[in-house]
Amino acid sequence: MEDTIAAIATPFGQGAVALIRISGDGVGEILGRVFQSIPFLRPRFATLGTIVSPAGDTVDQVLLTYFPNPGSYTGQDLAEISCHGGILVTQKVLETVLAAGARLAEPGEFTQRAFLNGKMDLTQAESVMDLIGARTELALQAANQQLEGQLGDRIREIRKQLLGVLAHIEAFIDFPDEDIDPDTSEAIAARLRGIIDSERSLIATAEQGRLLREGVATVICGEPNVGKSSLLNVLLGFDRAIVSELAGTTRDTIEETINLRGIPLRLIDTAGVRESDDELERQGIDRTEQQLQRADLVLEIVDISRERGRSIGVPSGKHHLRVLNKADLGRHPSWEEEAGIETSCLRQDGVEGLADAIYRTLTSGDVPWRADLTAINTRHRACLQRSCEFAERALEAVGAGQSAEFISMDVRESLDAVGEVIGRADTEELLGEIFSSFCIGK
Repeated sequence: MEDTIAAIATPFGQGAVALIRISGDGVGEILGRVFQSIPFLRPRFATLGTIVSPAGDTVDQVLLTYFPNPGSYTGQDLAEISCHGGILVTQKVLETVLAAGARLAEPGEFTQRAFLNGKMDLTQAESVMDLIGARTELALQAANQQLEGQLGDRIREIRKQLLGVLAHIEAFIDFPDEDIDPDTSEAIAARLRGIIDSERSLIATAEQGRLLREGVATVICGEPNVGKSSLLNVLLGFDRAIVSELAGTTRDTIEETINLRGIPLRLIDTAGVRESDDELERQGIDRTEQQLQRADLVLEIVDISRERGRSIGVPSGKHHLRVLNKADLGRHPSWEEEAGIETSCLRQDGVEGLADAIYRTLTSGDVPWRADLTAINTRHRACLQRSCEFAERALEAVGAGQSAEFISMDVRESLDAVGEVIGRADTEELLGEIFSSFCIGK
């Protein structure tokens, strides 16, 4: 926090404009050494000027915007230099700033300083990377809601309720002559049940959050020549995979991502499953089986124009849809009673019906995707589960008539666990783990 840090905030590569960000108490001194402009630099106004080297040579003509503390992203003095976007010129501007006294920022250090200076809580800091990495409008909406503090507000409300319960219980500990009467015990139990319900409702959104961030691992599997690669190409809208009547064409998995009504689908085309003596094809089939174990959704493709073959062993507990492909060729008698989604990749028939079926399958859980976009991540879930467990133990202790001291210990543990979600009980190790996944410059 004492150092002045600097980094390129735009992606590496050549473009029209690049942005270099500087933050810390030494921003003013550094700008005085490297930036020359007329008129004088004004806060929050873009000022045209030049970046000059220690030898007085012009490095680049730039626009510079200065944000004095505390009204900046980091809560410190902060400057943003918009320079020309060439790889060399951008690097030279950064080197000039570093030579003037700044050090290169670590990944996520600007956002970490914003958190440490109270500009945002930990859920908002994490949502910055969710916003950058969003691949669909639904993921973008969820990230924006979290950045606005909606998740943090719900966590703070739970903490407030737990603090109220803890204060009530410890009041009785401070006055040992007064017992908790049945009415008071029931009131505490009711408040704990409400807290547990609130935490469980948030925990229920964890899977939704994972799918929005990582995408739905959608494995396209089946026997050779049933149309797996053709279906991948149709869903993508372009020819990504080689399509051939020769069995065993697909030897390795092919992965692409599409946007299905706001839900990112990671489509994984796999090798056809059959008995084979070919070593390369056998390795491809082994990879298919590995992908099936990791899948969120399995699209089992079958060719209903020919006699029914072997069934693919889909692991239990997976979302599973059977796609009856090559419907334009008619059904073989062995498929007459088979239910599924009929498609014809050749004619591109049935694709919209398949999209409908996928969407219904993924959104048929307890948490409506569009009604509640709160989507906690893995860390949030672990903290909330731990908090919920301690709250449930406290509730059981109240029901069993245990002493206020035991109840108080569980409530305090629950309070500490839920506080970790927004960073009220943060440690250096926790912060290091979170911000290490950020890009440099953010």
